[in-house]
Amino acid sequence: MKEHSKNRLEEILNKLPESELSTGQLQEILNKIRNIKVNVLLIGGTGVGKSSTINALFSMDKAKISANAKVGHGVTPETKEIQKYELENIILWDTPGLGDNENDDDKYKKMIVAKLQEEDDDKNALIDLVLLILDAGSRDYSSAFTLIKEVIVQNLKGQHERLLIGINQADLAMKGKGWNIETNQPDDELIRVLEEKVIDAKIRILKSSGIDTEPVYYSAGYSYKDDHRNPYNMEKLLNYILKRLPEKKRFVILNDLNSDEDNFKDNDSKNDYKSENEGYFGNSFFSFLTFIGTSIKIIYTFLQDNPDITETIKEFFKGKSSRNQNSTSKEKH
Repeated sequence: MKEHSKNRLEEILNKLPESELSTGQLQEILNKIRNIKVNVLLIGGTGVGKSSTINALFSMDKAKISANAKVGHGVTPETKEIQKYELENIILWDTPGLGDNENDDDKYKKMIVAKLQEEDDDKNALIDLVLLILDAGSRDYSSAFTLIKEVIVQNLKGQHERLLIGINQADLAMKGKGWNIETNQPDDELIRVLEEKVIDAKIRILKSSGIDTEPVYYSAGYSYKDDHRNPYNMEKLLNYILKRLPEKKRFVILNDLNSDEDNFKDNDSKNDYKSENEGYFGNSFFSFLTFIGTSIKIIYTFLQDNPDITETIKEFFKGKSSRNQNSTSKEKH
């Protein structure tokens, strides 16, 4: 697995034409990037795989963890309060697992409401995205649908696009049947079952809450002793996350993505999610530069020098530039 660069933000900025930007201007842009925060609220029952999901998506080993927080790996409840995991640009708010105790659930729902009502310094909603995770192996999502209707939707202030439904553990939807271990893909029968779950969730949420959602099924993967299974549909999950974020915030996600490319390689064939995501990143980066008033001439020159802009951005965010490799060539990958 390749490691992230320690200075990937600086590397991106250093690619901008040096003759056009002073050191002070570069530092100002860098500071603005550092100040962009993407806040994600994680909600789900105990054992649905919230921890495995964020471990697969993001570089959680880099996270600053709030007091008493612990990123779990099993089905034992790890969280009794909303825990904060702060990466370079992403802040994850992990809510306690629901479904173990009715009294606790009432307490946790109040925590969710309070967090959804928080505002940032600009008086906008603090939470950019609510990721509600369901278990593909479960047959009853009624409690989750009630939570959406009575708690989440009521506090999204009409910004329903901030809600994303993830259906994790797709490989276990039929108790392990129908999963091709060699290709890390579901067979036709399992795909049918998973698609039915997506459609059912979509229809029931629309009927009960009046909002149109796009649930996505995936598997966050796992490692236990000598047993390992790569994630599935994580590039697609990332795609759905990006769609729901403000454009000028999307590119900073690259700063905190898990650097293990195996986590993102296996997906369904409905779309070229990787290319689409790269488009989101590239457009977001230039939307940000334009938003902060960077010269059109500078942006144009940068594009001329770097025609594959999305790949350039990704390389520097992931620490793959030739300039960076010279300083990390002795590191183990």
